[in-house]
Amino acid sequence: MIVRIMGEGQFEVPSESVAKLNEIDSRLETSLEEGRREDFRAILAELVALVRADGERLPEESLEASDAVLPSEDTTAEELRRLLKEEGLIPGR
Repeated sequence: MIVRIMGEGQFEVPSESVAKLNEIDSRLETSLEEGRREDFRAILAELVALVRADGERLPEESLEASDAVLPSEDTTAEELRRLLKEEGLIPGR
């Protein structure tokens, strides 16, 4: 799976990590739905950190299509709500 972190670049994340990404994505969506703004930042940071840790950064000149796009960690709750799709940030849930 190719994941872009906005303002940072693309990472190729192994398929073994996708279930964990989906679990964190679910928690992120729930925190927003329940209005737990203080939790959403920590969960978003966890999601981005997992992509960085498990993924291999692609060269900047790479033109791979992204399967998922994550906002930067300083994204507000309102900005994140606009980015969320029906299946969350990570497809395949």
